[in-house]
Amino acid sequence: MSTSTLSRGDALRIAAVVLIWGLNFVVMKLGLKGLSPMLLGALRFCVAAAPLLLLWRGPPLPWRYLAAYGLAQGLGQFGLLFTGLQLGMTAGMASVVMQTQAFFTLLLAAPLLGEKARPAQWLGLSVALAGLLAIALAHGEGPGQMTLIGFALTVGAAFMWAVSNLVGRIAARHSDYDPLAFIAWSSLVPIGPFFALAFWQQGHDAIRHQIHALQGPALLAVLYLGLLATLLAYSLWTQLLKRHAPSRVVPWSLLVPVVGLLAAAVAFDEQPSPLQWAGTGAVLLGLVVNQGLLKLGRRG
Repeated sequence: MSTSTLSRGDALRIAAVVLIWGLNFVVMKLGLKGLSPMLLGALRFCVAAAPLLLLWRGPPLPWRYLAAYGLAQGLGQFGLLFTGLQLGMTAGMASVVMQTQAFFTLLLAAPLLGEKARPAQWLGLSVALAGLLAIALAHGEGPGQMTLIGFALTVGAAFMWAVSNLVGRIAARHSDYDPLAFIAWSSLVPIGPFFALAFWQQGHDAIRHQIHALQGPALLAVLYLGLLATLLAYSLWTQLLKRHAPSRVVPWSLLVPVVGLLAAAVAFDEQPSPLQWAGTGAVLLGLVVNQGLLKLGRRG
């Protein structure tokens, strides 16, 4: 059932998701130093699916919802994002650009769910979109710079994230499922396609070598991505989307870049350009406008 007010528990869930996903981009970069994008995706979802298959029954949903969510959130979002990070997307800017998912979600929610956003929400997200366009203009091909292909792939990943938001919301209308079971079982779906793409791109010998050499930062990255970023964070996120309309929940993810930019600066000494900082500021301003004007509108 949808509710309009965020409880204290919801606020804590949002804070946990923001922290985990904000650190997520640095962890991905570390994982990609030892693993190819497709293999990292396969191992991530193996870890996410494995612990719960013996503990949870499948959610009371048709398999088409699990398959759609697994392909959109798993293969679509992370296949594109991991590839973008490998092809020159910086960790800090990835944490910002991924927030176009908020714009895509609201755009798709109106025709598919009949959940129309308020004018204040569109105003806030329009400001955020202008900021993301400014970031796109600041691409470059030098060392440590964000590449245009990396940016484009990351925007594609954000669109697939929005699709998965909508699938989770539609599934919630069908059945009151357990979010943790939903995430664990849907994590089975992208494993086969990820492995197939990894073998197709690199061959058996290269994949076997990467798995045998899996240790240190790459191994910790797989565990972080599978257990925290997938099982825990996406379970909390799905639970929020079950309880609230996407337009109420999704804009809070715009806080993820605050953590992402700080983490990337510490881990990789990433220094965004002035135009990227301006764009990031506009993204965060869009969140303030979105949430602030909504509160004013309800008081008036």
